[in-house]
Amino acid sequence: MAMAAASTRPQRARGRGHLAAKSLGGRTRLAELYQEGAAKIRLPETFDSSMEAVIINTAGGLTGGDRMDWSVVAGPGTRIDVTTQACEKIYKASADSAVVETSIRVGAGARVDWLPQETILFDRASLSRKLHVELDETAEFLAVEAILLGRKAMGETMAQGLFRDRWRIRRDGRLIHAEELRLGGDIAALTAENAVLSGQVAFATLLYAGPLAETYLRQVRPLVESHMGGVSHWREKLVVRLAASDGFALRKILIPIISALRNGAPVPKVWNL
Repeated sequence: MAMAAASTRPQRARGRGHLAAKSLGGRTRLAELYQEGAAKIRLPETFDSSMEAVIINTAGGLTGGDRMDWSVVAGPGTRIDVTTQACEKIYKASADSAVVETSIRVGAGARVDWLPQETILFDRASLSRKLHVELDETAEFLAVEAILLGRKAMGETMAQGLFRDRWRIRRDGRLIHAEELRLGGDIAALTAENAVLSGQVAFATLLYAGPLAETYLRQVRPLVESHMGGVSHWREKLVVRLAASDGFALRKILIPIISALRNGAPVPKVWNL
């Protein structure tokens, strides 16, 4: 019995969710919906022509060996806002890494706003995350990814662990943005370095790709200037980097910036400050 128990593999969470949208009658309509395992997608009612999708991990968090796969396809002329029901929690991993992969395709004249709430990394968590985006020449895309290294209000810190994040964004097959982030080992010491986070435990990256990048630059720069962060613009791409002392402070900075990058539209209702 002892040998059998020792060889038993822990149960792992698996999930796969797929959403595709089409334009019909001047509104964004559902074309395809697929849900498997711990992945669920809900579509709250909207009062304009766009679609809002809320993705949910019913496993209640991720740990080593868990895997979630999401895919979104925005057909020509559609508008989709994708968010999460709550912050995603990444717990201590006894072995392996949790894996989250997201694939997004945005058609001609369409726009996708990828707006998940924060990912919370607990001590000794291990997460490998990938974001792949394919844009039509006339498509727009906004992405926001925020990370909390523990919950400061609960006295939690991420002292050790691993976090890897890989983004690849292409327009008509041409790579327009690539980034690789890796935090590993003694994360508390690493993030205390001035060249990394200078002791801050909450940080975020925002990216907008589209024809309004230069216009948004003028709106966003004043919102960033008084905080630890920066904004840059190159051709039709705008990137914002932010860091803050905790999740609440980060949200207070993030929300007005996200709204500016959405032409004044608020963040999804499931976000709560």
